[in-house]
Amino acid sequence: MIRLLSLALLAWLSAAAITARAADREAAAAALFDRVSSDPARLRVFLKAMPKGADLHNHVDGSPYAEAYLDWAGRKGLCIDRAALSITDPPCTAPDRVPAAGLILADPVLEQRMIDALSVRGWTEGVGRDTASGHDRMFGAFARFLAVARLVPGSSVAEVRRVAALDHVSYLELMYNPLGINRFALTTRDAAWNDTDLEGAFARLQPLLPELLASARRETDATDAAARAALGCATGSAEAGCAVQYRYIGYGLRLLPPPQLFRQLAVLFALADADPRYVGVNLVQPEDDPVAITQYRLAMRMVAFLATRYPKVHRSWHAGELALGLVPPEALADHIAQAVGEGRAERIGHGTDIAYETDATATLARMARDHVDVEINLASNDVILGVRGAEHPLRLYLAAGVPVTLSTDDEGVLRTDMTDQYVRAARVHALSYRDLKRLARASLEYAFLPGDSLWVGRQPGDPVPTCRDLTSASCTRLASGSPKASLQRDLELRLVAFETEIVRQRF
Repeated sequence: MIRLLSLALLAWLSAAAITARAADREAAAAALFDRVSSDPARLRVFLKAMPKGADLHNHVDGSPYAEAYLDWAGRKGLCIDRAALSITDPPCTAPDRVPAAGLILADPVLEQRMIDALSVRGWTEGVGRDTASGHDRMFGAFARFLAVARLVPGSSVAEVRRVAALDHVSYLELMYNPLGINRFALTTRDAAWNDTDLEGAFARLQPLLPELLASARRETDATDAAARAALGCATGSAEAGCAVQYRYIGYGLRLLPPPQLFRQLAVLFALADADPRYVGVNLVQPEDDPVAITQYRLAMRMVAFLATRYPKVHRSWHAGELALGLVPPEALADHIAQAVGEGRAERIGHGTDIAYETDATATLARMARDHVDVEINLASNDVILGVRGAEHPLRLYLAAGVPVTLSTDDEGVLRTDMTDQYVRAARVHALSYRDLKRLARASLEYAFLPGDSLWVGRQPGDPVPTCRDLTSASCTRLASGSPKASLQRDLELRLVAFETEIVRQRF
């Protein structure tokens, strides 16, 4: 008995020593952060090096920078429409069309105009602000590069992973659809559709699912293979992006007519249920569009119905990506409440209008109680909605105890990256190093990854007993059997290395 007590005491003392060393490391890093936080350049250096966990809100098509799309367009033999400032299919001999290949040498002025048109770069510098809002410039860019984006999903995935590695992001959840599912949704009709009979619509779809899912899997195989090839993952010169893990989240186009939206969502739920590469479903397209507002409640009924058929499929809805003035006050009343209520959201994207909801405090309390994460996109909310600084509800969510994560949204179109989100959170919202560390940990806790967590009760920072010592055999066993715990443990080890090294550097 005495021997057992002695061993227990030694284990406790060892754990206490580990905790004390961790606290000392964190305190030193936090002190350095405080010293550099008023200097934008030094703060950027600090936060660039900081391990950030996951980016949970990332649209594959919107993430490559315009320069990448122009390069790929040239390689694919596509054209530039001078008048529309868009990438188009050949032939390039039509009036106002020129080959995309060699554009930077043939017409560098047009190349720069194209970069502005495929992103918000010029708009953020004041070009065209009198003719288009940030909202319209952002959403309008997608149609301009669609011709090439649909041809290079693997290259896009590779580019997102490449940038994530530079930002010390270790995991991505990418909003991506196999093109076959989109074509099916856009071109098929359900003549017997009735808004009140989702069961009937679901039953009519069942005979079509096997081939649709098989096709989607083949297309995803090709996308993954192309991404690996672009990064050289099977070669001796593999890029750092190969180490960035990722999963897909399928998305429904909320502006589709209801029969088509339901069919698209149903196929995506079925795909996520059958293929572990897909971990959830989302709803995209401008939430302020009159169509989206009109059928928002119906869309929530659709996803609630499908959630009962596919209970293992995770759900994250764009909700509350609205601002006063962009829509009338009544449109701000309850989108977030509907998403976390009938829509059964496990996460919501943006959540910018929470303060304008009719029962905001009850919704915040529910999100905190049910651990519904809000994916905050600071650069996106600034450009698209004009919601920035003290107007942004980031601190409201934190004060209410709602789980918060930072994400990039459409980093290429927005000309941003994950480090920029952390810099904005620090400089504009006065978040501390410990705050940012909690957000990084939360990003993996609320990722739709399978397996047990490293943390007790969804409280990042409070490790389960088996992982009080990250290097112990028990923690290694947990990590080896859980994709979630594996990435969480890796983040903790990266944070240890970061906090140890950053204080030794001179900058």
